Amino acid sequence: MQISSLFDSGNIRVIRAEQPDDIMLAINKDNQSDFYQWFHFRLTGEVNRLHTLHISDLASSAYPKGWEGYNVLASYDRQTWFRVDSEFNGDILTFSIALEQPQVYFAYFIPYSYERHLDLLADAQCSPLCELKYLGDTLDGRDMSMLVIGEQGEDKRNIWITARQHPGESMAQWCAEGIIARLLDEQDGLSRALLEKAVFYIVPNMNPDGSARGHLRTNAVGANLNREWKTPTPERSPEVYCVLNAMHEVGVDMYLDLHGDEALPYNFVAGSEGIPAYNDKLKALENQFKDALLMATPEFQDEFGYAKDKPRQADLTIASNAVGQAFECLAYTIEMPFKDNNNLPDPLFGWSVQRCQQFGEDILVAAYNVVGSLRT
Repeated sequence: MQISSLFDSGNIRVIRAEQPDDIMLAINKDNQSDFYQWFHFRLTGEVNRLHTLHISDLASSAYPKGWEGYNVLASYDRQTWFRVDSEFNGDILTFSIALEQPQVYFAYFIPYSYERHLDLLADAQCSPLCELKYLGDTLDGRDMSMLVIGEQGEDKRNIWITARQHPGESMAQWCAEGIIARLLDEQDGLSRALLEKAVFYIVPNMNPDGSARGHLRTNAVGANLNREWKTPTPERSPEVYCVLNAMHEVGVDMYLDLHGDEALPYNFVAGSEGIPAYNDKLKALENQFKDALLMATPEFQDEFGYAKDKPRQADLTIASNAVGQAFECLAYTIEMPFKDNNNLPDPLFGWSVQRCQQFGEDILVAAYNVVGSLRT
């Protein structure tokens, strides 16, 4: 029996693994940070033998409530990921599996590898609709890349989309992949109509260092990028620094920041009602976007979500608040679940790659609904 996490986005620590029916594990913290929740590891064992695993010390993890009602994801081929029934006792998550193959992978959510990220960029740049732009380097020396989809022009709206500021929220990049695929489909009428009116600036992975390192929430030096937007620096948060500079170069008419929420089993949005620049126009745009997304897919709802900020009390270090304030534009944080959408539960797969990608495509329906109102 062997347990390993020495691969892209791997994270686990073995405490005890002498017997298959009593494997005790723990999750490593993000570098220079106290955040921990993301895990990704491989178990090699005896086929048809029941293996019982425990992940410990979760009461002190980043989001303890995220383990309530959560079921671990597993895969034999790293392509199809299924849920394994899991139990949480307040500190330890326990799950069992009788191996069908000698090796099985487990993860907090379906991983989106750095290699797949590079493939996404390389494939997109070959489209005549897309231009790949290099923005700068991360602290580990990885490139920060942006996809510009559509032909730029004075009358075009500038729509920005960022994903995976928090690297463990890999559903965000799966969702971004769905958005990119639909925009680059030259036979898709909605995308063609959108690109007549707008240019999309998409950063599909805001935190490639944290993603590769197996972090939940931070970059290489422990910076939570979604708290760096007020005063980003090349030394601590070059990822935000270079993207924000690019935003100021071209302008922003709408901004969507894609995330995942550990605890809430729903898709929802968080608006910028607490920024000083918030007004009736932005409120109307937010409602127009939400109403269109509610009509586009039953995967979205507006009943459950975060508490709204009080007027002028928004945290301007958060991306959607900072961008909404700086450009006085429609700015939303879009959240997806780690668990499942309780309005449309799927016990076998939960919230999955396919649903993330489809949700991304549906987001473009809402974008099309508001694009004509962005500069009125």
